[in-house]
Formats: sequence, structure tokens, C-alpha cells
Amino acid sequence: MPTQTDATPAVEFLDVSKRFPGAAEAALSHVSLSIAAGELVCVLGTSGGGKTTLIKLINRLHDPDEGVVRVDGRDISQVDPVELRRGIGYVIQQTGLFPHMTVAQNIACVPSILGWDRARIDARVDELLNLVHLEPGEFRDRYPKQLSGGQQQRVGLARGLAAEPKLMLLDEPFGALDAITRTNLQDELLALHRDSGKTFVFVTHDISEALRLATKILVLDRGVVQQYATPSEILRHPATPFVRELLKAVEGTVRAGEAAVDGRGRSVERSGM
Repeated sequence: MPTQTDATPAVEFLDVSKRFPGAAEAALSHVSLSIAAGELVCVLGTSGGGKTTLIKLINRLHDPDEGVVRVDGRDISQVDPVELRRGIGYVIQQTGLFPHMTVAQNIACVPSILGWDRARIDARVDELLNLVHLEPGEFRDRYPKQLSGGQQQRVGLARGLAAEPKLMLLDEPFGALDAITRTNLQDELLALHRDSGKTFVFVTHDISEALRLATKILVLDRGVVQQYATPSEILRHPATPFVRELLKAVEGTVRAGEAAVDGRGRSVERSGM
């Protein structure tokens, strides 16, 4: 792919629509937005609102019926899907780990396909296990069934990062975890994002998670963009009744006129709704 400049968005949607056969409504309807390099964008909304469809369009697991999706300035309909996906990390809620492979083998999948030499792969596996707080000597030879849910999710995150992609797609990766494990992994994700400079697109149905993690939040409902703004802007100026309804979930923690601090140490305030 061409070198990305500060002026080149990491991802662009240009009037994108997607309807699945037999569906009464479009999964996405005339979506236009731009994600700057280095952002952590949380895609928020209720089930069936188009969140997963949106990120699957980015790595061509689906193709749009109308409009253009660009990654690093390139129309991805003109890019071989396999080549495209090799440059994009993808992490899902179920982790997708191969049960017959060890932790090290799971993490090494894409680097092996890309032809990295063994020494480089081994060093990268150990680096990533340390990064997600799994001691390599203890975990590299374990199998997924020997790990807790939180440990499996850490390995999934490490695998997504293995080939050093500039773009990471995460589809509700922490949704099935208990609250303490989820908070710990959110902290790790924030640190990874701060340290890596990568672009993350993170799907969630949890507005508290989105407010904690995101540099910007994209709110979708029934395939239509309701708002795309910073957490502070969404808290202060919800753009639609749907966004205001979502915010009721956090009214107890961020009350009108009170200040809160998100996971990035930012102060966010909420005006009355």
C-alpha cells in the first residue's frame, strides 16, 4: 500500500449502502465518514444497527452495494481481499483462535503467511505476549482450551497485532467477559493505542465502554449515522433522540453539569438533556 500521510484518512466511507438479500431494511444507508490515522473510533448502537456490517466492509468480508470504501486512500474494491486483510488486524468476541494450535502458533499465523523468518516470528510472539501481560515461558505452548476467557482474548488481541498492521478492527472483543477482566483489557487496549499510533475501529454496544475508550464515537441506528463526534461533544450535544436515549444508560455516572474523567484522563462534561 502507498505510504499514508497525515492528510490521508485511514478509512473513508463515501455514500456507502449495503442491503442483504431478503432484509426489510438496509444494513447501512448512505454512510459517509472519514477516520483519521491514529484515531480510536468506537462504533456504537443497538443490535442490528449496522455496526458489524460497517467494519466487515472495511476488510471486504462484505462489499457495498453502493458507494466507495477507501483504506489508506485506495478504493478497496480495486485491492485483492487477501492482500487487504493481511494489512488489517481483526479481533472478534469469540477470539477465533485455532484450537489445534498453541498460543505461539496462533499469534504467528499471519507473519508465517507473510514469510517472516523463524527468529523474527519467535521474537514477535514473545514481544506481544509480554505486551498483553502473558508471560511467554508460561503461555506460548498452551492451547486455547487451557486459557481463561480473558487470556484467550489477550491472545486474540496479540494475534491481531502480530504483523504490525496500521489498522485494527475489533468487533465487541470484550463483550463476553466479566466486568473486572473487561476493565483490565480496556486499560491494556488504551495503552496499546497510545503507544502504537495505530488506527483502531472498535465495535461495542456499551456506551460506557465507548466513552472510556474512544477518541471519536460513531453512533448508528438501523444503518443510519446518528452522530459522529468526540465523547465530549456527544455528551454535551446529543444530535438525535436516539443518541439521547443511549445516554440515559450513563446518567447515573455523568450527571448534568458534573465532570467525569474517561480512560484517557480527559475531562468530559455533560449538559442537561
